[in-house]
Amino acid sequence: MREFGYQRVHDVPGAVALLGAEPEARYLGGGTNLVDLMKAGVERPALLIDVRELPLDRIEATADGGLRIGATVTNSDLAAHPQVRRGYPALAQAVLAGASGQLRNMATVGGNLLQRTRCGYFTDIALPCNKRSPGSGCPAVAGEHHNHAILGASEHCVAVHPSDMGVALAALDAVVSYETAAGPGELAITDFYLPVGDTPHLETALPSGALITGITLPPAPLAANSRYRKVRERASFAFAIGSVAAALDVRDGVVRDARLALGAVASRPWRARAAERALIGGPASAEAFAAAATAELAAAEPLPHNRYKVALIRNLVVAVLTDLAEQADPAEESVR
Repeated sequence: MREFGYQRVHDVPGAVALLGAEPEARYLGGGTNLVDLMKAGVERPALLIDVRELPLDRIEATADGGLRIGATVTNSDLAAHPQVRRGYPALAQAVLAGASGQLRNMATVGGNLLQRTRCGYFTDIALPCNKRSPGSGCPAVAGEHHNHAILGASEHCVAVHPSDMGVALAALDAVVSYETAAGPGELAITDFYLPVGDTPHLETALPSGALITGITLPPAPLAANSRYRKVRERASFAFAIGSVAAALDVRDGVVRDARLALGAVASRPWRARAAERALIGGPASAEAFAAAATAELAAAEPLPHNRYKVALIRNLVVAVLTDLAEQADPAEESVR
């Protein structure tokens, strides 16, 4: 591990200025991903800027009925918050599925957004990897790729994004707020992560030196009827081989509105727009749900060892949407 400096900051402008003065610095939240990558030699910062004491640790209702989540809110506090559990249950479920209690107590919301792939070629500096060393190649294409991407990949990278929380945020139309030396900015979560293309080392659209300050969830009545489900290779805490976050508004047997995102299928949380278009206005039936999943997966380009993900995701979408449709109460919806 490279020798590095450490400095704790207490205000956002000070944190941004400190990073601007040291281009090889990195912001440190819970460190649950960054420190592991430093130990492996993948990350080699000259300075760690500890942002845990910034005043960004609150969850507050917004004036329009949404929710604002500070970047240093821990995953444990996020999952336990009554407004999150009541109004955005898919988010609470995703966070609880993502890690052990010990890790959730340390991990922060901002850090979760920036966690990097767990692809074995990326985390082993003895091997080539375009994401870690641009132009060196992607050995996963012809090598070990059973848990790699089936959507939106390229010959340059087939790794998947590991976040559970990010999948739920994608389905819930979250907006990421950040601060730079030039002032504040915002990015929709669906614009936050860049397509992999031929530049897999460029992972987010954050401006250089930006500090994530929070996430805003817009008011969305259908988000109260939402769910996150994750499939993994072992029952204990493990990264997904497929996951679905969905929200559904069903009245009189018809899907009035829908939100759907997929995890462990692409280099970023995958918003399933084609499936949503197929769902809205159609019957709330298993057959319609399967057709919507098939419409989304028509663009899938699986590799030899991850073809199973196509059927897995299709079945998972049908199961989650069926549960949500059965959970919807038309009588209660009409009262609202």
